[in-house]
Amino acid sequence: MKTFDEMEYHPTTEKLVSILQEKTQNPNPLFFRVQAGYYFALIASMMRTEITTMERGNIPVNLYALNLGTSGSGKGYSTNILENQVIQKFRHKFLEETYPTLAENNLPLLANKRAVRKGTDPEDELIKVQKEFDELGSLVFSFDSGTSPAVKQLRHKLLMGNSGSMNLQIDEIGSNLLANQEVLNTFLELFDVGDVKVKLIKNTADSKRNEEIKGRTPTNMLLFGTPAKLLDGAKVEEELYSMLETGFARRCFFGYSRVSNQDVEQTPEQVLDQLTNRDSNEFLEQLAYTLEQLADISHFNKKLMMTRQTTLTLIEYKMNCEKIARSLPEHEAIKAAEISHRYFKALKLAGAYAFVDDSPEVTEDHVYNAIKLAEESGEAFNKLLTRDRAWVKLAKYLASVKRDVTQADLTEDLPFYKGSASQKSDMLNLAMAWGYKNNIIIKKAFSDGIEFLRGESLDVTDTNRMIVSYSNDLAEGYNNEYAPWDKLHKLTQINGMNWVNHHLVNGHRAEEDAIQGFNLLTIDVDGTVPISTAKMLLEGYKYLIYTTKRHTEEENRFRIILPMNYTLKLDAKDYKEFMKNVFEWLPFEVDEQTHQRARKWMSWDMHFEYGEGELLDVLPFIPKTSKNEERKRVLQDQQSMDNLERWAIKSIGDGNRNNMLLRYAMIFVDAGFDIEQVRQRLFALNDKLPDKLDEAELYSTIMKTVTGAIAKRP
Repeated sequence: MKTFDEMEYHPTTEKLVSILQEKTQNPNPLFFRVQAGYYFALIASMMRTEITTMERGNIPVNLYALNLGTSGSGKGYSTNILENQVIQKFRHKFLEETYPTLAENNLPLLANKRAVRKGTDPEDELIKVQKEFDELGSLVFSFDSGTSPAVKQLRHKLLMGNSGSMNLQIDEIGSNLLANQEVLNTFLELFDVGDVKVKLIKNTADSKRNEEIKGRTPTNMLLFGTPAKLLDGAKVEEELYSMLETGFARRCFFGYSRVSNQDVEQTPEQVLDQLTNRDSNEFLEQLAYTLEQLADISHFNKKLMMTRQTTLTLIEYKMNCEKIARSLPEHEAIKAAEISHRYFKALKLAGAYAFVDDSPEVTEDHVYNAIKLAEESGEAFNKLLTRDRAWVKLAKYLASVKRDVTQADLTEDLPFYKGSASQKSDMLNLAMAWGYKNNIIIKKAFSDGIEFLRGESLDVTDTNRMIVSYSNDLAEGYNNEYAPWDKLHKLTQINGMNWVNHHLVNGHRAEEDAIQGFNLLTIDVDGTVPISTAKMLLEGYKYLIYTTKRHTEEENRFRIILPMNYTLKLDAKDYKEFMKNVFEWLPFEVDEQTHQRARKWMSWDMHFEYGEGELLDVLPFIPKTSKNEERKRVLQDQQSMDNLERWAIKSIGDGNRNNMLLRYAMIFVDAGFDIEQVRQRLFALNDKLPDKLDEAELYSTIMKTVTGAIAKRP
């Protein structure tokens, strides 16, 4: 079997699709491929085309599709072109000539069968049959809604006429899904071979049951509309996924285009030329004529053959699909059902392609054409399954409105934000959790008892663009720059230069002139901890340490610059609180008065060094966020610990407990503690761990290293 990349789309379909793209100015072809496949299958099924397979007998050609595209992608326009310029000649000939002729031929046969069974006069039965046929009303080529009894009545009409198919086409499916559940459930049963159980009704003088006719009536279904209406995060979306679970996933082709990506660079002349392309219009006319010829009775009840090689190709595809489906976890049952039945949908589509090509058989190329679209449909289906959940939409909404919103705003603006207070609270918590992993922070604030929410999309820090401004003056002449992280020392080592971790308006260093946006943290240490200890504590983080003018070997004075994982935009009040949260987290004492956005730092040409590791995760320190509240709760629970103990416990994870305890002990060795003081500190921290080490192991490992390190002191 060819690889999917080697397969090609159906040539006639692709020519039609390119014209539809041209006419609608929509460069996304999938919607039109699925749409064209539906109409070709409709034509084949109206003529009762069947595929004669080697292993399954005769399979009727029909197709179901769920085809979604954003507003403005040309759904309605393309439908009008297909119905009024492509299949209208077929429809007219079928309704005016083919079906009446076939029905006229079949009604006497039906009357004779009933006469033989009942022992009555065939002429009398023919009169009854003709009356029954006429009372069923005129044949409907396609319909956009209905009831189960009406569908079964139309089916009875088709069985009496022994031709035609039932074609359900629902536009704006998001708005019409709930109202058409009954007819959709009936179509679910009809898909495979066009058979459905009759409903038992009471036979009365006013309502007489028709005699049941055994037979098959193929059905086609096209549901199309916008994703937003269908995937509303509420009742309609729930019903859709219930339908997919009950069988529509394995029966439908899928189109799912979220954006149309229309080409806005074209000139009006280019657009007009495309819309009036004579070659395109000639192709549509020729295709309409070709399809009209297929409505001739000579093409009725065509049996499309399949060679052994074509059958083997399809079986190989089926086996590949089933293998993939079996490998999926249990919770992906809908996806597995769609994949495992993909080959059957491809077979029916291949039959439609063969009929439109007026081929006596389904060729291997037809199968490859159908598989190509089936695989693209599968990708669209996966996108449908991974659509934005309600809480994701909520998070994106909060990040996009760029203002404070209340619960009333959410209820009014978002159709999916429904339910009880607890349900809304759960959705908001899920939105916060999703946002945390997807660069969106959601803040809560209260004013006069009213909850205000604000979301913000965070920009991931580019370490080649660290935000700084600098000047050799205290307050004026600051230059706004983006500095590469690995070259930042060139700024910190210039004697007498002043720098700020924000950009400034007009080069003026003042709080009111600080532009929101920073991705560097600066920590000032004035002799409270040795540099060696600070480096030990900062192991695993990316940092730049440089000593200040007053630094001595006896009293280390230095600054620590930490690049942040996100660029934050905070006002003066939130920045102050943010820095306060960072100071609480640090395991050593620092200057806590350095919490102003326009705080300047003086450069000095002394010692500097970089540390390699991760960028500092700043999300737990952002005020009014769930992560910061969580950090505060942990801090409250750990009141009995000092900052260094909290730092160590927070850093302990799976597989690194011994290493972290050793690092903790070595901090005190570095600070000049004696063996007993180190032992007391180490054992005290170990006792606070949920899975502490045995004392014997502490003595034989960590304390042994500590003893050796202390012995080497000068």
